[in-house]
Amino acid sequence: MRGIEKGVYLELLSKNMKPQRVVIALGGNALQEANSPATAEAQRQVVQKTCRYLAEISCKGYEISVVHGNGPQVGRILLASEVAQNVTPAMPFDVCGAMSQGYIGYHLQQGLKEALKKQNRNLPVVTITTQMIVDENDPAFNNPTKPIGPFYTQEEAEKIAEEKGYTMKEDAGRGWRRVVPSPRPKEIVEIDSVKRLWDSTIVITCGGGGIPVIENNDGTLQGVAAVIDKDFAAELLAEEVEADILLILTEVEKVMIHFKKPNQKGLDKLSVADATKYMEEGHFAPGSMLPKVQAAIKFVRTNPDKKAIITSLYHAVDALEGKTGTEIIFE
Repeated sequence: MRGIEKGVYLELLSKNMKPQRVVIALGGNALQEANSPATAEAQRQVVQKTCRYLAEISCKGYEISVVHGNGPQVGRILLASEVAQNVTPAMPFDVCGAMSQGYIGYHLQQGLKEALKKQNRNLPVVTITTQMIVDENDPAFNNPTKPIGPFYTQEEAEKIAEEKGYTMKEDAGRGWRRVVPSPRPKEIVEIDSVKRLWDSTIVITCGGGGIPVIENNDGTLQGVAAVIDKDFAAELLAEEVEADILLILTEVEKVMIHFKKPNQKGLDKLSVADATKYMEEGHFAPGSMLPKVQAAIKFVRTNPDKKAIITSLYHAVDALEGKTGTEIIFE
């Protein structure tokens, strides 16, 4: 019964229905609030709030798995490692990604277990350190676009670029950040373990989009310096576990066109055709809403009888019930 409340489970049985499978992609605001200190304790407090919403989704009878981003966290881990390299060897980028999976997953595990306990539910929650195979010839390696680490002013960013050789870009009107390659995910290495755990456990997986690795000719795996977009990782996971819904959570309640302009408009429902048209017209910012819409389009194109939803964490339950959010469907 996977920890579903008895009343909800019996209602599903009476309608000859199975619990819906939902893969949830958490946005950065689910881990860190704007203008809050970039400390582990501050993140833990935000995650505790986030997990109340995740627990509510679970209590409604949905079977969930959680994917999260790691842009700010992996950037800070890498920065700390580089600053301390005269004292202890700097860690390579893929190792920093694994470290971010560990501590973010740890916070989510604690927070979600606590939130579930308050609902008198004893449902296991685990984090899987997840590797993601990418193509070593992916053109993304020649065009860094994925923002990581803290925000800087333009002047600060130009100085960092000159001193360290980093690629720095403006990020959706929020400031300047370092950008790194963001190849598309091809294969989740640990997917069999996720599938085995699904019926009994809430699994936190593909953290930060997964640790990007390439497969050598002899079948061994090798980490590479990149960050996979967590929305594309969540989409691949949703395909693999045959999820009914891909739920992408971000800062806004609905997908907008003409965002931050006088004629800004929130969208309730989007067909793949309309979403593609708006995307081609440039309504969605790269590194922000664009990958979310792209992932949603890919999921419903591959699974025309299923849907993707983009909304805020705080409206997640209402969006699943069709009361708000932006629903992306095939037609």
